[in-house]
Amino acid sequence: MQGERVPASNPRDIQLLEELEPVVTAEINRHLTQARDWYPHEYVPWSDGRNFSGVLDGEEWAPDQQKFSDAARAALIVNLLTEDNLPSYHFEIASEFGRQGAWGDWVHRWTAEEDRHAQVIRDYLAVTRSVDPNELEDLRMAHMQKGFETLHPGVLGGLAYVSFQELATRVSHRNTGKATGDPVAEQMFARIALDENLHMVFYRNMMAAAFEVTPDDTMNSVRDVVLDFKMPGYDMPGFQRKAVQIAIEGIYDLRQHKDDVLMPVLRHWKVFERNDLGPEGEKARDQVNEFLDDLEVSASRFEEKRAALRSRLKR
Repeated sequence: MQGERVPASNPRDIQLLEELEPVVTAEINRHLTQARDWYPHEYVPWSDGRNFSGVLDGEEWAPDQQKFSDAARAALIVNLLTEDNLPSYHFEIASEFGRQGAWGDWVHRWTAEEDRHAQVIRDYLAVTRSVDPNELEDLRMAHMQKGFETLHPGVLGGLAYVSFQELATRVSHRNTGKATGDPVAEQMFARIALDENLHMVFYRNMMAAAFEVTPDDTMNSVRDVVLDFKMPGYDMPGFQRKAVQIAIEGIYDLRQHKDDVLMPVLRHWKVFERNDLGPEGEKARDQVNEFLDDLEVSASRFEEKRAALRSRLKR
């Protein structure tokens, strides 16, 4: 049974999966009462579409057809390429959590819900001709061929990472929709963000349960993720340049990462109030506090530089 669950996992991870499985069952049931089915095709303005050049001898895409600001387009591309990499994400969480029992039920449910996101974004971008479709496909091929390898292995590392990552993705999607200025795109991304929020709640609640089982180990995993967090698309072609554009536009920046992603989750786990941590866990918590202090300084400096840049551009 253990080998069926997580072939590459260590004995402690297998034990944790077994201890937390009743919580998984409860969380799946809660999730299913809150999740609402939706249909990607309903969010795409199909009547705006026309054939592209190539096999169907349609209209060739031209740069004057692209829409939105450079930053909004960068966010659209980053969000789509990130969602495109779902096969790798599925492999990682299936390898970590297993495909049997309640854990397996969640892995497959999560994957099915996530699969809608790339579908709807890609269809929207193609129909509206908002970006170069050939370039987008080339980027997809390059990014997916790299795959994705979990940054924080182990059950606790994986749960900690996705607790923050799902919320970060929700913030990014919502703000990307707003940045386009297109009511259709904004509605579409708001719908995607609802999925991401429910996924975050599942993982966040699983980590809360893990804190009750093994507080020091859980705190160590939280520390590791907080101090070395990267978005899942961090190694896609041109990510750093796009990330800067996205931050300058205010779609996702250090302030949002700290105030809207890290802090809400940490507060939910009562990280700063826990009295069940041993010396190792307390040390990890101190390191998180120090990091947050440094991040506050960095976020404030970035906001000052961005304000100065915007001021110069208005002159």
